[in-house]
Amino acid sequence: MIKFFLMVNKQGQTRLSKYYERVEINKRTLLETEVIKSCLSRSNEQCSFIEYKDFKLIYRQYAALFIVVGVNDTENEMAIYEFIHNFVEVLDDYFSRVVSLMTKKWFSSLAPFPRNGSVLKICVNIEL
Repeated sequence: MIKFFLMVNKQGQTRLSKYYERVEINKRTLLETEVIKSCLSRSNEQCSFIEYKDFKLIYRQYAALFIVVGVNDTENEMAIYEFIHNFVEVLDDYFSRVVSLMTKKWFSSLAPFPRNGSVLKICVNIEL
């Protein structure tokens, strides 16, 4: 199950955050800070899956943007990794260029994907 979804730029600023479990605001900022440090400090050669406290972090980097998903231990890492890629493909189709300033539109694009922290169905149709 997905616990949270973050979009972060290379400077460590959160551009979008969506939580699927209740987390107090002051704990969110602390959690985001620690998660962002964990992901930004890793090199490109290291794995994109991180064991963090009682859950896993799966992240991908697209240019200056990091997408980080926190999941419980039973979630399939590769499925979430593919989910992130499909989400970016959808953004790319709708907005033609993914930049870190369009976060309000991104939030509405993210809404249909996960429901209550579970990915229901991903179906990306790309017309050439």
